[in-house]
Parts: sequence; structure tokens; C-alpha cells
Amino acid sequence: MLKSNLKVGIDVPWVTSWTEEPVVGVRPCPTVNGQPALVQVQNAGYGKPQYSRNHLGRQRQTVLHMLCPMCGEPTPPDDRWTQVARLTPAGVLRRGGRAAGLTREIEDRRVVLDAGSIAPLHRACVEQSLKHCPHLKIDPNVNVMPFPARWAVLPLLIEASPVIEAGVVVGAIAVITFLQLIGVTETIDRDWRFKKPLAVQAVRG
Repeated sequence: MLKSNLKVGIDVPWVTSWTEEPVVGVRPCPTVNGQPALVQVQNAGYGKPQYSRNHLGRQRQTVLHMLCPMCGEPTPPDDRWTQVARLTPAGVLRRGGRAAGLTREIEDRRVVLDAGSIAPLHRACVEQSLKHCPHLKIDPNVNVMPFPARWAVLPLLIEASPVIEAGVVVGAIAVITFLQLIGVTETIDRDWRFKKPLAVQAVRG
């Protein structure tokens, strides 16, 4: 196993998965308070970077602790920026089936910022990634915006294989993969019922 000459958090985003970080299955994971989650080996910097895939554990950490996906350092409230998040009324997000678990405290007419699985970055890291990332260079949805002061975190779930205990199948379980981040703005859209759900963006993972 050889360590790459590429520097994690400088040449390669901190959240990026590497070829020496295989997925090892479902485990209780501390990143989600011990809930069942899909987990990977932690071996950043070894093998080759997989730029189109985020590391499961590091992605969850970026969202839960507001860590910059590029450098891995905390983002202060006055320096949090998104690149490809999209503004939409919460009701439209619910109608499109992309806001399971979003509490009703966030009313349907409230405009939210759907960041998908990407936590906000420092402004300096935004500029660096836009300059060097081949995916962002060709992404027509790039729109740099400040991230709201309020947000919600929603688990993105898959159904795991049936659980077997003492030779008895007790059923499948819901397993957390990535975490979805929803910024909550102060804007109200009174015409939200007439809006169509946005096309689903692929989650890199």
C-alpha cells in the first residue's frame, strides 16, 4: 500500500474516497450516534483518489459538524458557501419525495436550500475547487451562494439485506448512507403550489 504524493485537503478534497478505502458493510457508526450505517475503511491518501465518490464516514462528518468538504476544517457561520445547491419551497421538495423527515416546523411555503449531500465550503476553498475540479468546470448548475444560518439534516437511507438472528430471518433494516443537508432561508414563496419539483441531482458516492 503506497501513500500518494497528492495531499488530502489540498490537492484532493478531504471528503473524497480513495481506492484503499473499501466499503466494509453495515455497522453501528459513531458518525450517526451508533445507528446502522454503511461504513468504509479510513485510509485517505492511499491508493488513488476517486473524485466522483465521497467517503461515507467523512461525508457524514462534514454535514454534522459543518466541516469544509475541501480542506476538512470547520466553517465559521460567516464563511459558509454552496456551489451547486438549489433554492426551492419546502412543499415542492416534499412533493418530489426528497424531504422525508423534514419537520412541519419548516412550512411548505418556506424556501429552502437543497444542498444534497454537500456541506458548505470556505469561500477560499470554493474558488480553489472551481478552478481545479473537472466536474465543477462542466456543471451547468454551479451557483455560489452563502449558506443559511439555519439548517436541517436528513438521513439518506437504503434497505439492507434481511437480518438473520439464530437462523431466523427477522427482516430488512434501514441503513444510513449519506446525510442530506437542507438550508432554511427567511424567504417565503406564497405561490409554491404552482412550482414543479426540481429534477433529482445524482448524489456522488
